[in-house]
Amino acid sequence: MRPAIATAAAVTTLIGVGAAAAAAGRYASDAVLRPAPGRPLPGDPRLTVHAAEADRVTLTRALASRRPGVYGLDGPGVHAVVGPVLDGAAPSADTVVRRLERVSRGSLEPGAKVRLTPRLHLGDPTSALGVPHTDVSVPGELGPLPAWSVPGPRTTWVIAVHGLGATREHPMNLLPFLHGRRIPVLVVGYRGDPDAPRPPDGLGHLGDAEWRDLDAALRFAVGNGARHVVLYGWSTGATMALHAAADSALRDRVTGLVLDSPVLDKDATLRALAAARHTPGPLLPLAVRAARGRAGLYDGRRPAVAADARLLRVPTLIFHGPDDAIAPWHPSRELAARRPELVHLHTVRHAPHAAMWNADPARYEEALRRFLTPLM
Repeated sequence: MRPAIATAAAVTTLIGVGAAAAAAGRYASDAVLRPAPGRPLPGDPRLTVHAAEADRVTLTRALASRRPGVYGLDGPGVHAVVGPVLDGAAPSADTVVRRLERVSRGSLEPGAKVRLTPRLHLGDPTSALGVPHTDVSVPGELGPLPAWSVPGPRTTWVIAVHGLGATREHPMNLLPFLHGRRIPVLVVGYRGDPDAPRPPDGLGHLGDAEWRDLDAALRFAVGNGARHVVLYGWSTGATMALHAAADSALRDRVTGLVLDSPVLDKDATLRALAAARHTPGPLLPLAVRAARGRAGLYDGRRPAVAADARLLRVPTLIFHGPDDAIAPWHPSRELAARRPELVHLHTVRHAPHAAMWNADPARYEEALRRFLTPLM
């Protein structure tokens, strides 16, 4: 009887371990599939404000605080905008001094904990930028989708859509550039966003389901005078743009794609998000499998539609770089290499996920100008 008892005990233990692992995998996948719009993505450290003056702020020295470019600075009850590092101005070896452009909300007090974020502006295009806009409602399959419509005389529109951890405020970084070129812009929210319908399962799908809301925005734009449309997406918004350009019934109206930090390898992004939320290493494969299964993502044995170079039909500009820890840039390089006649990759270094513009606004906008001009 002893071998039988030992076998039964072993089986019971394995069942218990399996159940615990499955539960842990499900818990870890929650961190990936239930993103909170407007919350910073995991991975970047919190920084301490050491001092703030009218034109400068002193922060904890870290790789993040030394990044080149212009960023938002977010913390509890505070939002500010910081410019470049002021070399030689740091009072100690443990601090960094950046130019302080403005404080949009609250005040920067010594001891405050903040994070760098790509989002510079709060509010809407009119209140934040002085750019005239209209609040519109886009009919979507789950209900009305909130959107900002910025007018312009051209018949080619840009539809802008944010990605992971962001809201419609993120695309406002590029609104002055686009509005200055008289391009109509539709900045659309989608399922899971503030004031938008909730997903039926309460989960994010890395663009696999959300793209249908972008498709609804495409129908709205065409119904309101757009002859052609350039889809402009960040992060999973870029994935949504690729889906819409491949599968929309109105894909013939799409004449260009701009993809910033596109999520092309979903497994890599799932793993990165789970790891950044402190999922133990042995549980990462379980978290990825659990997330795939719960969200109905592809099974990994075939390429995601977003990464299939054969489906590209229109000129595409990709902004991406090697420092993106959420969406690896290697698939972007491969996509550009496979379709060089259609795809141009503008490499941006020293920029985290979805912050390619922030790292070097002038070079970014020049590349964008060159790409958009023949499409207008």
